[in-house]
Amino acid sequence: MYLIQQQVRMEVAALCLLLLMNSLDSGQAEVSVTIAPKRSQFLKYENFVVSCVEDEHREEEEETRTGWRVMKRMEDGEVHECLSSCSVAAAFPATDSGLYWCETEWGTTSDAVNITVTGGSVILESPVLPVMEGDNVTLCCRNKDGYLMADFYKDGIPMVTSSTLNVTINSVSKSDEGLYRCDIYGYGSSPESRLTVKVSVLPTAPPGDQVSPAPMLPVSTLLRHLMVGTPYLLSTILLGLIYRDRKKVLQAKEASQPSDVIMEIAV
Repeated sequence: MYLIQQQVRMEVAALCLLLLMNSLDSGQAEVSVTIAPKRSQFLKYENFVVSCVEDEHREEEEETRTGWRVMKRMEDGEVHECLSSCSVAAAFPATDSGLYWCETEWGTTSDAVNITVTGGSVILESPVLPVMEGDNVTLCCRNKDGYLMADFYKDGIPMVTSSTLNVTINSVSKSDEGLYRCDIYGYGSSPESRLTVKVSVLPTAPPGDQVSPAPMLPVSTLLRHLMVGTPYLLSTILLGLIYRDRKKVLQAKEASQPSDVIMEIAV
């Protein structure tokens, strides 16, 4: 009976650990910052909204997760909280430029994006979030009057002059990372925006020879399996050791008992 009670306790402990791991996983879902319109530079007095969206629903529902709040750090270092979203009307450089990210009450954070509100008349429209290696990226120079000639720069070095205010970088790579800006003659320069490129982890196989990669278990799933399986393994080993010790005790008792042999002494 004692062994059964011990095994039940170990199984209950394993179940509690499993529920704890599941709750931690559900509380740490990956969330990204989204900006509407989708750019990181804005002219003075423009409107924009910053919100938190779960990665798995971003393309399907664009739903904001409850429990997440938008945080923003202004250029002077002061941090403000916007609850589920930040709706900025008539943006102003000194109060709305800064770093924005998503955060939960238990400390989980998302990647941060830098938003610039300029008092000038030129901005550069570029991807807000990192782009994947091999994607095509279009940069757009914009001003209030719609002037159709712009010079583009990367890390301060001239790239190209465009008569359409657009330039496309085909099949971007890590070498394309850097700070980009554009100039419109007579209107000035835009602020700089950083382009970040993510490298694909899995190599691309030639057509016809594609091999599906072996599925990898997440760390949390592996930990759950270990936590659930370990008590069963330990209880099995414990039962085996007890059975072995009992067998030894029984053998020792049998060896110490007197033999049922009668000795007759002849007179």
